[in-house]
Amino acid sequence: MLEETVEDYQLSEKMSVNELVSQMEKAWGFTAGKLALGVKILEKMIADVECVKFLSFTANLVATGVRGILRELVRRKLVDVIVTTCGALDHDIARCWRKYYRGNFLMNDKMLYDQGINRLGNVLVPNESYGKIIEEKMNFLLESMWNEGFREFSTKELCQEIGKRICNETSILYWAWKNNIPVYVPSITDGAVGYQIWLFSQDHKIKIDLLKDEKELNDIVFDAKKTGALIIGGGVSKHHVIWWNQFKEGLDYAIYISTAVEWDGSLSGARPREAISWGKIKGEADRIMIEGDASIILPIMISSLIERISKV
Repeated sequence: MLEETVEDYQLSEKMSVNELVSQMEKAWGFTAGKLALGVKILEKMIADVECVKFLSFTANLVATGVRGILRELVRRKLVDVIVTTCGALDHDIARCWRKYYRGNFLMNDKMLYDQGINRLGNVLVPNESYGKIIEEKMNFLLESMWNEGFREFSTKELCQEIGKRICNETSILYWAWKNNIPVYVPSITDGAVGYQIWLFSQDHKIKIDLLKDEKELNDIVFDAKKTGALIIGGGVSKHHVIWWNQFKEGLDYAIYISTAVEWDGSLSGARPREAISWGKIKGEADRIMIEGDASIILPIMISSLIERISKV
């Protein structure tokens, strides 16, 4: 038990992010030690050529600069499969063409509403930067697809077409399409993109084939020798990854980043140890739960990871 000592940080002017993270492992200090271990597990997971790597994240992060971190994981092909929410599509499309703005948590929300500005935490999203541009781009996309004979498509196929036709190189979906990384959205109707699909369906007979997505996820999991996941936040995107992996005896690697608590019994707050009881994560898996705000934790972790793998 008393073999590894706590050591002080040794800072220098030219210290890299990876050097700082490497010192966290010895400096310890609560969440810092978990962050350092999380990077080690990520590095090991990515180096494992037998492992299919899942990335799961919630929409709120795509409204912030963390979009660039997620995009980099996809652009560098460090993940193989993405599971996310409809809101992530909304923000990814919108931010290709319009700006979001910095605000704060304590603004006058009635005043914001009167001025046509939506608040997402401390991010400000004008109507012109969200609903209007998403409606414009999705109408163009759906009309184009309809004219080309699309009548039924899965969420994976939809995301491919979004990335290909109405996004640019700033986008997560663009790079997912470019690198042939499938994106699945189990809750596709829960957002502006889903609403536009429903609206279009009122005078066009189109269907979303969710079961086609599920068949593909089934095949991905069962064909994999190993699986691992970086799971950011909770909700349906988190659960869909661990749900499918329980049928293959669980994930071999799992990195959770979340601010959710576990004492309310929520899936979002459930720790990896709870997932072991369901068979969603293997008992011997390399796993870590990092409690904290992903807008702080993820840029540090992925910057350190990229420096490490670039040296290999």
